[in-house]
Amino acid sequence: MRFANLGGRAAVIARADSGDLAVDVAEASGGRFPADPQAVFARWDAFCEWAAWSLDPARGRPFAPEELGPPVPRPAQVFAIGVNYAAHASEAGYPPDSAPVTFTKFPSCLAGPVCEVELPSDTVDWEVEMVVAVGRESSGVHPVDAWDHVAGITLGQDLSERTSQLAGSKPQFSLAKSYPNFGPTGPWLATLSEFDDPSDLALSCSLSGETVQSARTSAMVYSVPELLVRLSRVCRLFPGDLIFTGTPSGVGNARTPKRFVKPGDVLVSELEGVGRITQRFVAGPPGGPRPHAAR
Repeated sequence: MRFANLGGRAAVIARADSGDLAVDVAEASGGRFPADPQAVFARWDAFCEWAAWSLDPARGRPFAPEELGPPVPRPAQVFAIGVNYAAHASEAGYPPDSAPVTFTKFPSCLAGPVCEVELPSDTVDWEVEMVVAVGRESSGVHPVDAWDHVAGITLGQDLSERTSQLAGSKPQFSLAKSYPNFGPTGPWLATLSEFDDPSDLALSCSLSGETVQSARTSAMVYSVPELLVRLSRVCRLFPGDLIFTGTPSGVGNARTPKRFVKPGDVLVSELEGVGRITQRFVAGPPGGPRPHAAR
């Protein structure tokens, strides 16, 4: 199943001969499940069972990618994992045995799969990532059944403003990665049944037509089950929480010379079994980014 946020309403993306169709969850279920995409996660198992047996694809309608919002629009917690690929740890100057760094992206930065991003500076970097949504309240997850706690997988960019992130002796990871639209996700959340092997997916992104990152998620230092175990030992996880699982090598800040996003650039990210997201960059206004509407 592919779960989406279509114009602020929960939808299931059904396959048809004419292309993908969006089925409105609240209408198709007769109000059994809510229209709010975030609220569906509180009853995720029941929702998945209903979608598997009772969803009628004929009730769907065509849609444009620009209509899609973040599939998980208001997570209680967003965990972000740094240096979770050995090659990225090396290019970032960390020892090869470095444990992944855990920080957050504040939920206000989340955006849909197709969006415009205002650049707050000339040092904005890309970081393509597989993103996991938690499907049930969890504490002390066991490695054997860790995947059972996953609602699904989506694609994201951990856009990063490197000047503020690395200024001074104490990095500001979370703030530097939480400007408006610095957390685009989508195009939808794919449940594990959509994948032959959810632990080994091709992940890549291109900047204005040039491939800048390409890897497989099986190269992660800490797998999704290991991340769930480590996080749930400290924090109680809630349905709809997000985990940005880390980026592979190829970021602009590690290049010689360094390379950053410029106004007019287009960033296209892809994840096997999920799809693609597209960000277009424009110059920010003097004095910093404009206020943006709450979602």
